[in-house]
Amino acid sequence: MTLKEVNWGIIGCGNVTELKSGPAFNKVEHSRLVAVMRRNGALAEDYAKRHGVPKWYADADQLINDPEVNAVYIATPPDTHASYAIAAMKAGKPVYVEKPMARNYQECQEMMRVSEETGMPLFVAYYRRTLPAFLKVKELIDNGIIGKPLTVNVRLHKSVPERDLNPETQFWHVNPEIAGAGYFYDLGSHQFDYLDFLFGPVIQVHGLAVNQAGLYETEDTVTGTFRFGNGVIGTGSWCFVVAKGSEEDTIEIFGTKGKLSFSSFQHGDVILATPEGTVSFSSQNPENIQHNLIDQVVKTLRTESECVSTGKSAARTSWVLEEIVKEYYKKLTT
Repeated sequence: MTLKEVNWGIIGCGNVTELKSGPAFNKVEHSRLVAVMRRNGALAEDYAKRHGVPKWYADADQLINDPEVNAVYIATPPDTHASYAIAAMKAGKPVYVEKPMARNYQECQEMMRVSEETGMPLFVAYYRRTLPAFLKVKELIDNGIIGKPLTVNVRLHKSVPERDLNPETQFWHVNPEIAGAGYFYDLGSHQFDYLDFLFGPVIQVHGLAVNQAGLYETEDTVTGTFRFGNGVIGTGSWCFVVAKGSEEDTIEIFGTKGKLSFSSFQHGDVILATPEGTVSFSSQNPENIQHNLIDQVVKTLRTESECVSTGKSAARTSWVLEEIVKEYYKKLTT
């Protein structure tokens, strides 16, 4: 399909759409935001007024069936990603959905099946594939600056947010019925998707997930080992209950000629270490962090280029995440 002008409708105009994504739909050329939906109509109306959006709805079906809307961005929690995406694609509208793609790999497969059946494109908001620092890492690797990539190590250790200390104030990220798993799905998904972008699909993965602190039902500590089709092997450690001051956010990639170090979420410098010395690369992100990816989506819908983050690539990440935690959830449900 080819769209000359992309008229977006947003389902779920919550926090992520305030700055990270929402404004970009009006900044990208040949794109505009024409409608938003939230189940709380008053909040949908408020968002529309503040962001200059012509129409708002409290019902997703009304937005999906609005004839002016010809593409849909789904920014709800993961439990409704599949159902809304499928409804939009069956209505003949391309979909851009938040990450993780869905609660589980089975839902991802169903979304992909409907995308293929309807011919509607499906994109997922793994925007690190388009950010300057992460593109610099890819450039350095592709140009052989660290030689042949050998192994990657991921470490993400975070302290407990105040809200998670009280079961009544815990966020949906630790409710498996909504999120699919815990913070590992929410944050680890970005990391595995980016590594897929660098090295291609993971072809072998093993993991161990446990709950150490007993604050909620989902896993809070995870380790994993994985192998990519290109031969690179990796290890990872994720813990979301460490002490303040013990937090860490680092990815290290080791090659035959050097090492790259960078952060997944702090958006700091990329550090290149070789026998000749150490070099830092700085970069500046767009004001709206999803701008570059949304621009790619629009250009793809106009058949001008190909988007780097699709349902096909995102589903691979969901498979990896599920493989790592599956034994934990088998025990949890038996």
